[in-house]
Amino acid sequence: MSVLPMVFTSGWASGINAYAVVLLLGLFGRAGVGGDVPEALQRPEVLIAAGVLFLCEAVADKIPYVDTVWDAVHTLVRPACGAMVGALLAGQSDGSLSEAAYGALGGTTALVMHLVKMSTRMAVNTSPEPLSNILLSAAEDLGVAALVVFALFHPAVAAGIAGTLLVLGIGTVVVLWRRVRAFLRRRKERKAARREGRATAPA
Repeated sequence: MSVLPMVFTSGWASGINAYAVVLLLGLFGRAGVGGDVPEALQRPEVLIAAGVLFLCEAVADKIPYVDTVWDAVHTLVRPACGAMVGALLAGQSDGSLSEAAYGALGGTTALVMHLVKMSTRMAVNTSPEPLSNILLSAAEDLGVAALVVFALFHPAVAAGIAGTLLVLGIGTVVVLWRRVRAFLRRRKERKAARREGRATAPA
C-alpha cells in the first residue's frame, strides 16, 4: 500500500463520513483485500461501533437541519478520525514521514473537507424540500465508499481524484454562499419594504 496517497484519500473521505472509512478499511483488512490495513481498524469492537454509528449517520445526514446539527457535533470527530487513520497507516510505512506528520495530513484534509460538507449542507437547507438533502447525502456516501475502495488498489490515482474533488468542493461552497447571501439580502429587503409600507399606510 502506498501510504501517503492513502492517508490523503482517507482524510478526504473522513471529512465526509468518518465511520464509513473505518468500517470499509476494517472490513477489507479482515478480508485480506487491498493491501495491509492496520490491525486496530480490524478489531471486532471497532467494526461494530463504526457500523452502528454509520447507520446513525446515514439517517441523520438525510434530514434537513438535523444534518447541520450532526455536522456541528462532528467538527472535532471527523478531523480526529482522519488524523487517527493517518497515524495508524503510518505504522504500515517504511517511509521517512513520522506518524505525527501522517496524522496531521489526514486530520487537516478531513477538517477542510468537513467544513466544505457542512457549508454545502447549510446552503442546501435553504431549499424548502428534503429531496436535495437525501440525494446529496446518498451521493456523498457512494462517493466515499467508491473512492476508499479504489484507493486500496490504486492509491495515487484515488488521491488525485480526492484532491480534485476537494478543490471543486471549495469552489462550490464559494458559489453557493454567494447565492445564499444574495437570497437572504433580498428577503431582508422585502421584509423591510413591507414594514415600511405598513408604517406609511393611512390610518
